[in-house]
Amino acid sequence: MAFSISTPTAYFSCFNSSNQSSLPSLPFKPLKFPPFWPWQKVKMGPLTVSPMGFGTWAWGNQLLWGYQESMDTDLQQTFNLAVENGINLFDTADSYGTGRLNGKSEKLLGKFIQEFPGKQMRNDIVIATKFAAYPWRLTPGQFVKACRASLERLQVEQIGIGQLHWSTANYAPPQELALWDGLVAMYEQGLVRAVGVSNYGPKQLIKIHDYLKARGVPLCSAQVQFSLLSMGEDQMEIKKVCDSLGIRLIAYSPLGLGMLTGKYTSSRLPLGPRAFLFRQILPGLEPLLNSLGEIAQRRGKTLPQVAINWCICKGTIPIPGIKTVKQAEENLGALGWRLSSDELLQLEYAASESPQKMIQNIFQTR
Repeated sequence: MAFSISTPTAYFSCFNSSNQSSLPSLPFKPLKFPPFWPWQKVKMGPLTVSPMGFGTWAWGNQLLWGYQESMDTDLQQTFNLAVENGINLFDTADSYGTGRLNGKSEKLLGKFIQEFPGKQMRNDIVIATKFAAYPWRLTPGQFVKACRASLERLQVEQIGIGQLHWSTANYAPPQELALWDGLVAMYEQGLVRAVGVSNYGPKQLIKIHDYLKARGVPLCSAQVQFSLLSMGEDQMEIKKVCDSLGIRLIAYSPLGLGMLTGKYTSSRLPLGPRAFLFRQILPGLEPLLNSLGEIAQRRGKTLPQVAINWCICKGTIPIPGIKTVKQAEENLGALGWRLSSDELLQLEYAASESPQKMIQNIFQTR
């Protein structure tokens, strides 16, 4: 475990008596480093990544997240802050960006990486991008071509994790095998260091794992919606499969698109399409939001920090989305401490008592 010499003093506030130990040879009681620090890394296949990454779905998305090109300076400052504080995993996709801005997320991420001033930190960044299973991508070669286009937008020679964005097993089974072969091809050609999948249910996850293993390609990661709002039987079964097969689970939407931030109420809804979803779900989240609030107050944390920390304690790598420096700073506060077993049980009981749950991604397979 390597620790940075320049320790951000703000993170020392996360210590408590349960985190301390003493060394007999010293006249004072030193601080014991908690299990997760922003500059501590965890293994994900052949890669070494931060225990939390950041998602870039909002970068270029005007419809859902209200992106405007005038935001680019703030986005770059947000990215720089994250990297400076030890975050090296960034998730994106070739489909992120609406209309004429399709691919904008990858372009911005590539630009920010190239312009980041620290060479060592820049070299340590791991890009996880997803390739859409568009209906016109019918051959392995077309999938490899999509990967090469992402490499160009990202301005890199090799992608950290190349991920299949969703499975076509539910509606176009013949296309699925071609996409799997596309992952194999981009791995064998050295275009990606590792491969992963997104929105795969437990049964299909086992199938692709076995198929790739037979081809000599390890499955590094599985990305699914996973949070206190998305902890149903399927999601927990996916986690069990990942644990048994040595696959890292990447948790997207760990804050339920913002519903677990405490920022919104039935009378104070977000702009855009999210408002419809929030109107349906928020009224039934009172037990969960109350428990998050109680623990946050007791811990001196915020609701988002508690919700993200729950994901980390469940053994996943959460990737909350970021658009502002304030969001990045708050999300970083989810690191450096851990919920107790009693707190985990309290949150999970409150989640089970909340009558509303997050709608699962329609592309997730069984």
